Amino acid sequence: MVSPENIRIAVAVLQEGGLVAFPTETVYGLGAAALNAEAVAKIFEVKQRPRFDPVIVHVANAEQAQTLVTSFDYRAKALASSFWPGPLTLVLPRKDVVPDIVTAGLPSVAVRVPSHPVAQELLQQFGGPIAAPSANRFGSISPTSAEHVLTCFGELFPILDGGPTTVGIESTILDLTKETPVLLRPGATTREQIEQVIGAIEMKISDDGNPTAPGQFPRHYAPRLPMMLIPYDSQPQPIPGYRCACLLPTYQPTMGFHEVEVLSSNNSQKEMAVNLFAALRRLEEMEVDCIIAVEAVPEGLGIAINDRLRRASTPKVELDKELNTDES
Repeated sequence: MVSPENIRIAVAVLQEGGLVAFPTETVYGLGAAALNAEAVAKIFEVKQRPRFDPVIVHVANAEQAQTLVTSFDYRAKALASSFWPGPLTLVLPRKDVVPDIVTAGLPSVAVRVPSHPVAQELLQQFGGPIAAPSANRFGSISPTSAEHVLTCFGELFPILDGGPTTVGIESTILDLTKETPVLLRPGATTREQIEQVIGAIEMKISDDGNPTAPGQFPRHYAPRLPMMLIPYDSQPQPIPGYRCACLLPTYQPTMGFHEVEVLSSNNSQKEMAVNLFAALRRLEEMEVDCIIAVEAVPEGLGIAINDRLRRASTPKVELDKELNTDES
């Protein structure tokens, strides 16, 4: 568990321009002082993350968010009142105080208020915004426990162990810089929940390698093994001649697989989301050649789960192509 001394040490590291891993309700983040460009640059270096991929800024409350943006309109206020603290990220026009490296040079910044008590305590004690993408190597499976972070990075920086995350997939990202709000990344706050508060929104899930928000690369959240995604109403079959593992959203009979992971025993989408990344991590460590994954029913939280599965199953060559294209 996290002690006051752990928080004190983490705050001191952030103040000195260092990195700290900490839990949010979604996944573990790798944090740096958001207004310190040199500190944020360390995140990109350690994660091997391309500089053109913006990061989310975590703040303690809506009032702190407003110090980073030029507009916090009635829609932002309504959404903040309904979903903060919680897994909703708002993209808003930024002030010059936010370094370009945080936003990848974009005129907007992505901000959210996490609900995890450790994240809240860290933000309150630090007294400023913390830039924090997921605490893993770029493009790999997101971490939902301190052990996942430690396995990836060792003791390179302090890790605040707040236990397993309770949501399991990343926040929803909503762009409020346009007249009609645009959902850029589906996540733990569903489209239906958002529309109940502010009315109709558009959905634009980018795969073109030019991200306007985190989590938009064609390949992301991916295990080391090749992975194939099949529709939710299909019967999974192993590939002849290969040792295949199977990832199921809920139980259904299967035959011929070397390993099977079931995300929910009772078809709960919340349970599927909580278990998704940990299950993928277990499967990539198995003695198998590939993973056959079955989509969740594409409604509610299932849309976000399928987004992660789709990107995780994109061949690695697609990511390499996008990165090389951007650099040329």
